[in-house]
Amino acid sequence: MKRDDPMEFHIALTDTSPAPGVIQDALFDMDPGVVVDLDMSGLVMRISSIVGTPDLVQVLRQTGWEVAPKQIVQLPSICCGGCGG
Repeated sequence: MKRDDPMEFHIALTDTSPAPGVIQDALFDMDPGVVVDLDMSGLVMRISSIVGTPDLVQVLRQTGWEVAPKQIVQLPSICCGGCGG
């Protein structure tokens, strides 16, 4: 399920975590505007996307990263309203 406003998700990295670029490429077909990076500590992957949590979990698992929904922290919408959306 996709949302209209991007949501930010934080996921603690594990031994099996792929690189941010792998996740961004995997999510691109569902959300061409997806942004994936690491926080300043390098221990948390940040994902900004309109993809909902169930679809996010599915894509992460397709990359080989076995993430449970409870591992994903969803932050409030990061939409600034600047695009008029």
